[in-house]
Amino acid sequence: MDEISATRTSLDAESGEWLRVLTCGGAEQEAAVGRLHGLLLRVARSEVRRRGVQLRVTGPELDDLAYQAAADALLAITAKIREFRGESRFTTWAYKFVILEVSVKVGRHFWRRCPAVPFEGADWERLPDRFGFDPARESEWRDLLAALRRAVQEKLTERQRRIFVAIVLNGVPLDALVLQLGSNRNAIYKTMFEARRKLRAALAANGYVDNDLSRPS
Repeated sequence: MDEISATRTSLDAESGEWLRVLTCGGAEQEAAVGRLHGLLLRVARSEVRRRGVQLRVTGPELDDLAYQAAADALLAITAKIREFRGESRFTTWAYKFVILEVSVKVGRHFWRRCPAVPFEGADWERLPDRFGFDPARESEWRDLLAALRRAVQEKLTERQRRIFVAIVLNGVPLDALVLQLGSNRNAIYKTMFEARRKLRAALAANGYVDNDLSRPS
């Protein structure tokens, strides 16, 4: 019994069948590759539509990103299929490849379209307009922004400050930031959570907000 056959015996029926048809050779394998590409393309289209809103990408350009992601994911899956050990269902394992490819493609697309977007320099004067602050209450939000700016400079680590400025002040999409920093989405989420926690605590200490993290900010 070869390695693939041995692995198949421990899998659920659907995953075992995918493993068989994707390694059996001939027309059956070609048909299976086509079916898998269709599944990957469906996931890729859904992901690029969801993430493309922030990029303002639509139509053929968006679909092209999905096709590229699905094609590259398919190549990676077929190259690594012998590494599949069944810790999850085969399709779950395969979808991780295409989601990763979408992230990479979206990130690269952003930097090609918007190379002049500042990555670190903070444009604090744009913040009121981006968040729709009421001009009639200018004195209030000016004080809040001054306090927030001090907290960003004094309370955050260099990495936390860099990520906060890029996402919140400069509007860099998460996928583009992941690519620029050579990081991953979970690590960026964690850094942003810690940054928000520190900033809320600093603002609460000076009476600008409460410090209830269970409430949306």
